[in-house]
Amino acid sequence: MNADITPKPYYTIHDLPVDARPRERLARLGAEALSDAELIAIILRSGAQGINVIDLATNLVRHYQHVGDLAQASIPELCQHHGVGEAKAAQLLAAIEFGKRVLYANPEMRPRVHSPEAVVQLLRTEMAHAEQEYVKTVLVDTRNCVIAAPTIYKGSLNRTEVRVGELFKEAIRRNAAAIILAHNHPSGDPTPSPEDIQLTQRIIEAGDLLHIHVLDHLVIGRDRWVSLKERGLPFGRGR
Repeated sequence: MNADITPKPYYTIHDLPVDARPRERLARLGAEALSDAELIAIILRSGAQGINVIDLATNLVRHYQHVGDLAQASIPELCQHHGVGEAKAAQLLAAIEFGKRVLYANPEMRPRVHSPEAVVQLLRTEMAHAEQEYVKTVLVDTRNCVIAAPTIYKGSLNRTEVRVGELFKEAIRRNAAAIILAHNHPSGDPTPSPEDIQLTQRIIEAGDLLHIHVLDHLVIGRDRWVSLKERGLPFGRGR
């Protein structure tokens, strides 16, 4: 007896009831009512051979689990998923970046950070579960409102090779009053290394010369984080 090789039925988004389609739901209920998968489906617009756009989006959400992990994926990494080519990967990353810029562009919408906890909450989704090491600078104005949080380095880092000037480049361009340095430890242990402390000292000294205050250096692990300023490493009293 021959095995049943009948192909599985392939459903397109047009097979869904009209009121269940993501774009129609967005128009009726607003974007905030949609799931992550539905929002991604709208960004991607269409599926690919053998997979509809909702299943494609759902697979991405299941794989990355955290929105921050998806935001940090590269185009080659996204293209490893069935149905995602360079064009769809670029659409997705462009939409994520645009959302970040909208958040920081309006002064009334900018998050205000008055504590290390507030900064960690801002960055946790993006950094805590990342498999690679990231170094970010959180740029703030005189009211401690976040101007931007650019990624400065990505990947395995040698602290002696970090260019301090690169850490201040965006701060100078955006006229930031102060910065907060943050990086993650993919191991999950946020204990600062001696190299972390030495780098922090170099950054503080450079900030003093540039008149850009270095408020803190945060090391983010999976479930814990460390503020070097709270530990006095190497921040002195009164800084």
